[in-house]
Amino acid sequence: MEITKKLQGFISVEQLKIEVLNAAYGNTDTVIANLDSRTIFAWYLFYALFPWLTHSWIVLAGMFLMLAATVYLARVSYLLLFLFTIGILGQGGMVLGVSLFFGGDLSAILPILLFETKLAIISLAGLIAFSTMEPEKLSDGLLKIGVPGQVSFSISYGYRMLPTLIEEYHHVFMSFRLRGKAPEKNGIFYWRSAIYFMKLIVKSFYPLMLSSAKRARTTVESLESRGSLISFNNPEVKKVKLAHMKFSYKDGLFGMFNILYIVMLFMLGIILN
Repeated sequence: MEITKKLQGFISVEQLKIEVLNAAYGNTDTVIANLDSRTIFAWYLFYALFPWLTHSWIVLAGMFLMLAATVYLARVSYLLLFLFTIGILGQGGMVLGVSLFFGGDLSAILPILLFETKLAIISLAGLIAFSTMEPEKLSDGLLKIGVPGQVSFSISYGYRMLPTLIEEYHHVFMSFRLRGKAPEKNGIFYWRSAIYFMKLIVKSFYPLMLSSAKRARTTVESLESRGSLISFNNPEVKKVKLAHMKFSYKDGLFGMFNILYIVMLFMLGIILN
């Protein structure tokens, strides 16, 4: 019972909103968060592309261990780590099941494990990069590297709206439950209840999409009335807005450490092979 209560508390709507807020705003005082957003973008781009260029187990394992340690330093949300673990294990199991179903054997485990390791590296790098940047820092970084102002603002706006959307979706879902009728019998393995709740989950998205579209339109009209379109495309306004963004010695040390670490992994791989 104690484990069930803890699990219910972990997956509650309030806890979900707290985890989303922590993911967006709660990691601003970590080592990674103190770096310039352009450095974080370059770091993520490297770890998103480089795993596809090597098949060395030593290099990939070293990269994964380093990112696992960085996850601890970046204080990534437990909810995101839980979803990451479920996604990697579920996808790996599904690919292995499909392989065995179409006549494969257990020799497919190693290639699948190699593929899943690469995906895990890319996913961990994404979690670290985007969990350590608050919406304003992410928006400024995108604006600095040349992304249009409307796009960078939309991403920042989406971050800010996530807790509100989660709460509103919960209200819509509960209203459908109040007005609907649950199955009188759950059935074997609760299949009737599962189908009932899946239908409610899908139906709850439609009112949410309509209210989100209305809210977004109101926000856009408000911004246009204040001249935001001109400010997005004005170089002088961008210069003033992004004046605080500067590279520091921390960015240089961080980049140097990652380069030396990857070189060390390659040298170790050559020696052991």
